[in-house]
Amino acid sequence: MDKKENLSFDFDFLEKLVVGIGEVSQITDIPTRQIRYWEEKKIIESLTEKEGKNRRYNYKNIKKMLLIKELLDEGYTLDAAAEKVKNRMQMIEETLNKLNKKEND
Repeated sequence: MDKKENLSFDFDFLEKLVVGIGEVSQITDIPTRQIRYWEEKKIIESLTEKEGKNRRYNYKNIKKMLLIKELLDEGYTLDAAAEKVKNRMQMIEETLNKLNKKEND
């Protein structure tokens, strides 16, 4: 398996990764109450299941939470951290899209 195949496998795996709020809280060490608050402020978004209404989060949102937590720990306000993370995630997404496009060319 060459590097190209490994990279695409990682993308596929990360796109399918979905974790419940309790597990996210354990993994990130962010209280569930704080996660819900960030969701209310539209900083992150959950993928709620239709029947159970359980909050579940994908890799992108878990990454956002970790970045926000890191910035809060460094002294940023929540709004400033959220804006910085939004810009960073946009840059990462654009870069990954360019890489993905080059792989498919």
